[in-house]
Amino acid sequence: MNDDEQLLNGRVYGAEHDAPHPGTLPHRTYAVLVGGPLDGLLLDINGWRTEEVDDGVALPTELSRWPGGRALYDPRPGEPRIQGPGVSCRFYYSGDTP
Repeated sequence: MNDDEQLLNGRVYGAEHDAPHPGTLPHRTYAVLVGGPLDGLLLDINGWRTEEVDDGVALPTELSRWPGGRALYDPRPGEPRIQGPGVSCRFYYSGDTP
């Protein structure tokens, strides 16, 4: 793991890097981003409906193949999810889009 990867690991996607609490909050629900440019980040999915989680996400990032593009992440069908606060599931990298 390089220095950039260590900096990102355990941080919440969209949180400012210099925020006082860039990590998780105990009452929130998160998905772990696996692979791709955002590997290791957590995505806050608190309050998302099951259908929204099933749809996956296209997250804006300067780290994608196309700067200013989006990194695509999806859950794996049938993978178990934990209910309640904390890390409930994983979203796996599936590609980039401009």
